[in-house]
Amino acid sequence: MRTDFIKNLILQAVDLGCLDLRFTGGEPLLREDFSELYLFSRKKGFKVLLFTNARLITPDLVSLFKKIPPGQPIGITAYGMGPGTYDKVSGIKGSFKEFKQGIDLLEENHIDFGLKMAVLPDNRLDVPAYEDWIKKLFNGKQKPVYIASFSQRGRHDDPEKDRHIREIRSRPEETVDLLARAEYYFSELHEFCRQYTGLKSDKLFMCGFGKAVCIDAYGFAQGCLSLRRPEMLYDLHSGTLAAAFLDFFPKFSERRAMHPLFLSRCAHCVLRGLCEQCPAQSWMEHGTFDTPVEFQCKMAHAHARKLGLLSAEENGWEITDWQSRLLRTKT
Repeated sequence: MRTDFIKNLILQAVDLGCLDLRFTGGEPLLREDFSELYLFSRKKGFKVLLFTNARLITPDLVSLFKKIPPGQPIGITAYGMGPGTYDKVSGIKGSFKEFKQGIDLLEENHIDFGLKMAVLPDNRLDVPAYEDWIKKLFNGKQKPVYIASFSQRGRHDDPEKDRHIREIRSRPEETVDLLARAEYYFSELHEFCRQYTGLKSDKLFMCGFGKAVCIDAYGFAQGCLSLRRPEMLYDLHSGTLAAAFLDFFPKFSERRAMHPLFLSRCAHCVLRGLCEQCPAQSWMEHGTFDTPVEFQCKMAHAHARKLGLLSAEENGWEITDWQSRLLRTKT
């Protein structure tokens, strides 16, 4: 997308009353016009959320952030706690040094940011060091956050990369054990279950699909960042953001599942609010809307068992006393 095209989209978002704007990727700082687009967005009143790996944060960018703060903490992903692991994960020698320099620049200049760690086989042993670093870096005011479940590609253009993604996934029980290291895991997830689980339905979109619009690097609007099914992409070169938001995406919201396994299991499962099974996940894994994703199913069940809400032999679609379980289980 050219600079003027993006600016026009930002103006359209202003007319729709949008208040928040996210720059993500890939790596948004690779764009030579990032500073120009950032300034344009802030001057139009947006709070800007930047997702980056911090390797391209420069003194000039930090000066810009000091002069005109983003309005939201910068989101940064870490891939290791030293050059041995970080550079191995990134595949680029010297990348940890660049990452650390970016973090140091933000910290020294008091620019708000948050961190999350992508936990992979090559850096799993760095988790304790990451937790210690977060505690020291933020004086205990921020919690360690992890990325541990990895989705396949949404473009269906590289089976070999999808195979590799499946290989680096941890077993669901390992991922849940990792997340449960956080002291807030049990209380926050139990409260989440109280609010969002227990609803049974054959409706496909039980999420915020279309409530916020994502725009990819080629000028196509998506109702969900992960759902790149071709007939659900709206071309903003020939249409408007308002048409995408108000007319195009709402027509998908009432779609119902047709896959027999979905109808016999997912539609009756009390864990649907906890499970990340959704049309996007089904599309990335199977190329359909409603084929159950076993990886996500096992993950949801692992969480429920960790919380003491399910036994090892039970399945979420078999449970009839869910609400009473939520009430009697201590956090």
